[in-house]
Amino acid sequence: MIRDATVADAPAIGEVHVRSWQAAYAGLIPDDFLSRLSAESRAASWARLIGDGGRVLVAEEDGVIAGFAAFGDGRLYALYLLPEYWGRGLGRALHDRVVEELPGDSAVLWVLSTNERAKAFYLRQGWVDDDVTQTEAIDDGRVTLEEKRFSRRLP
Repeated sequence: MIRDATVADAPAIGEVHVRSWQAAYAGLIPDDFLSRLSAESRAASWARLIGDGGRVLVAEEDGVIAGFAAFGDGRLYALYLLPEYWGRGLGRALHDRVVEELPGDSAVLWVLSTNERAKAFYLRQGWVDDDVTQTEAIDDGRVTLEEKRFSRRLP
């Protein structure tokens, strides 16, 4: 089931966010950074965003929040699943719902340039690599991420 997130979902969303980063970015982002990620801190950020009206959807299966997506203003900001739910169609279901709800005629997203799994997923969903990159510093500048922009037409 895909539904709008509520503030009460924030702890589960924080858990999904951290666990998915730790699994998907192992070997791509320094391990010491990944080990310091806090589900509680992420949950607080997601609670604020949802409370302020930010668009967040959750994928729920058998009472478990298995994934989430955040979007708005012509952009897919985040789409993450618990690793044990990868490859089961929930990511595609979340993605398709986001594409249905995004306003306008086109959208963009940014993906870690070394995340081959995510890039392949987005290409299968009709996104196009724009061949545009950006660099983002996180962890007080200790970690640098190179991201690639993907775009697609909306239905």
